[in-house]
Amino acid sequence: MTISFLVTHSGGFHADELLSTAVLARLFSEAKIIRSRDDAWISPAPDRIVYDVGRACDAEAMIFDHHQRDAPLRDDGQPYSSFGLIWRHYGRDYLCDSGVPQAHVEQIHREFDADFVLPVDLMDNGALNPSVAGPLLADLTLPVLLDTLKPVFDDPDPEAETRAFHTALDIARAFVEAAIHRKAAKYRAEAVVLQAIADAGASRVLELPRGMPFRAAIEKAGADHLLFVIHPRDKDWALTGIRKSGDGFEQRADLPAAWAGLTDAELERVSGVQGARFCHNGRFIAVAASREAVVRMSTIAVREASLST
Repeated sequence: MTISFLVTHSGGFHADELLSTAVLARLFSEAKIIRSRDDAWISPAPDRIVYDVGRACDAEAMIFDHHQRDAPLRDDGQPYSSFGLIWRHYGRDYLCDSGVPQAHVEQIHREFDADFVLPVDLMDNGALNPSVAGPLLADLTLPVLLDTLKPVFDDPDPEAETRAFHTALDIARAFVEAAIHRKAAKYRAEAVVLQAIADAGASRVLELPRGMPFRAAIEKAGADHLLFVIHPRDKDWALTGIRKSGDGFEQRADLPAAWAGLTDAELERVSGVQGARFCHNGRFIAVAASREAVVRMSTIAVREASLST
């Protein structure tokens, strides 16, 4: 069976069918995108996937709408949008096509559904207001940003809606791909970090071969003794703190207060470390010119952190 058409509704677009199209267009790259409300197009047929239109949800018939009274709900009763329905049915195939190792597919499928797909579903169904992001961020949520790409009401060009849809689709695709790549990278990094933790033993400082996500792996290993991480960074070395949680900025230990905001010669003088180059005013990252210098800085940071507890 060949999918020749990806069919969604015409007119104003929203995040759910844009993101659905981003997923489906990768899997069925030769299929033509059709935007229509014509019954001849939005009725199920073997050559098409119909989504966000059609007033039915039947995976076998390849129609995925959520506007009808008997629209499917998640196990916890929360509503799907077309994006959630498409991700539920085609998400695993999308991950495999994106090069995600089979061992990580299920976990990434669940994570992406929970932190990327679900908010879109809820916003599309009016079950979540963008204002929950706060007054400064409400207009910067992905669904709202994609909405801003619609043509203005008095644009006379009959092709404006179609052009805007495809512009928004490129952006939606980029966000989906980036989110998946980052999640896949987190699992690749995990193996490296866990091995580094084992090699570090009782040291309070973890050395990594390069910059990479590390906090989740540190938590998984139960390495509560670790306070700082060092790693090479282009032509220099970085010394970073370890955040206590993923949704806050509090560190297990801050870098020395005397270093805050200093650079180059002044930081060398105050720290006593030749090659010290920079310390952020927030005391969560510092930079040194060499591994030797960053190790010395990390030793001082551990000593001061220990004295302050």
